[in-house]
Amino acid sequence: MAKTTPHGVFIWNELNTRDMEAAKAFYAATLGWTFTAMPMADGPDYALIHSGEAEVGGIFVLDGPEFEGVPEHWFAYIAVDDVDKRIKGAVAAGGAVLRAPFDVPEVGRIAIVRDSQGAVAGWMTPTPCLPSGA
Repeated sequence: MAKTTPHGVFIWNELNTRDMEAAKAFYAATLGWTFTAMPMADGPDYALIHSGEAEVGGIFVLDGPEFEGVPEHWFAYIAVDDVDKRIKGAVAAGGAVLRAPFDVPEVGRIAIVRDSQGAVAGWMTPTPCLPSGA
């Protein structure tokens, strides 16, 4: 049986930075985090953040003209049961879709949503995880 993520909970935090190595050095020195590289086909590696044995987030490099003027920041993702359906409700409630749903293999389907007050978050329908040995 697939393990599911509850709808409406924060599930991932991502540091968006221009200097991954400096960010990793800072958080390793201050929080004791370690990192695992995850190669990306279309850009710089992504880094998975570990606190002890727990995977607690990621680091994304703001690389490319589409990120010009975007400040470095932490970005949160919220689990939703059906991102395609839920973004329609977000727009109807006064929000906006800043990036239409897209698929990330082995991660899930993600959209970037701005709420009616201007706050931005990723909404994600995660790919179900199978328990060990399944």
